[in-house]
Amino acid sequence: MEPVFLTFVFVLAIFLGFELISKVPSTLHTPLMSGSNAISGITLIGSLASVKAGNATVAIILGTLAVAFATINVVGGYAVTNRMLEMFKKKDDGGAK
Repeated sequence: MEPVFLTFVFVLAIFLGFELISKVPSTLHTPLMSGSNAISGITLIGSLASVKAGNATVAIILGTLAVAFATINVVGGYAVTNRMLEMFKKKDDGGAK
């Protein structure tokens, strides 16, 4: 594909993503983030395959960066989701009856 067409699709995806995310209410943000963590897991697997299959130095460097960023996104997303879910658990009264 031509670089101009790919750039157009990329810019269109940025605008569409911004519009969709800005319309999401804050109460739905955490469940949607959990779903996006699953997508980032798929990205992580794809980037690992890219690193393994890449013969060019540029492909290996980009694949390694993709692995690093996808890992940060998955771990950070699950940490934030876990922290949000902890807010909904009942607190123990310290042995009060």
